Amino acid sequence: MKRIILLIACVSLALAATNAAAKDWKKVRIGVEGAYPPFSWVTPAGELAGFDIDIAKALGEAMGAEVTLIAQDWDGIIPALLAKKYDAIIASMSVTEERKKKVAFSNKYYQTPAKFICKKGSVKEFSRESVKGKKVGVQRATIHDRYLTDNYGKDVDIKRYGTQDEAYLDLTAGRVDMLLADSVALSDGFLKKPEGADYQFIGPDLVDPKWFGDGAGIALRKEDKDLVEKFNMAIDKIRSDGTYKAIQDKYFDFNVYGE
Repeated sequence: MKRIILLIACVSLALAATNAAAKDWKKVRIGVEGAYPPFSWVTPAGELAGFDIDIAKALGEAMGAEVTLIAQDWDGIIPALLAKKYDAIIASMSVTEERKKKVAFSNKYYQTPAKFICKKGSVKEFSRESVKGKKVGVQRATIHDRYLTDNYGKDVDIKRYGTQDEAYLDLTAGRVDMLLADSVALSDGFLKKPEGADYQFIGPDLVDPKWFGDGAGIALRKEDKDLVEKFNMAIDKIRSDGTYKAIQDKYFDFNVYGE
């Protein structure tokens, strides 16, 4: 009898410990970059804004969770997630096999191709030979950095930057000849602005899943499977109730979600 009582007590304690450890995810901390317009930037008033920011807030509302946004430099964005500085990353992070080794991902919440830009007339027709010897800027530790290194590392002089804005400054200053980045970020963040008037896209849309993955997803710690599912359900919800389209139309005049 004593053994039965002891066993019941042990089971009860184990269940209590499990319940105590379980998270209700009523509060979710989200890591964002804040330096990648139109997806995220910091306003003159010091507030975070952009497509990623609005999506993060909408997903929090769909989950019934209070969202706290935490700005983090791109270079340390995954390490900070793993160190539990925040619970998820919403920062235009492409879902790649390499990143899946470290983190879990939600389903995609948008997908756009990568492209090169250069000064108008500086490269007449894009080819490996025509870009040979060029200085090409790219944001450090991104899918674009990896693609450029793997495919053109022996042909071009790669200049790496902490933020996309730093790359834009060096392009206009003539310190690099070309940039490689997400096509929407390049278009809205540079080409459509006065300083980008003399620059253009060149070369094909770059979409190979080997380097560019399966769209941008929300990165989470692998052990937080329940939070992954909550985000997936929230993505489906805002896509079906019109919230996603309203946010998309605020920033883009095309279907940013992709096929």
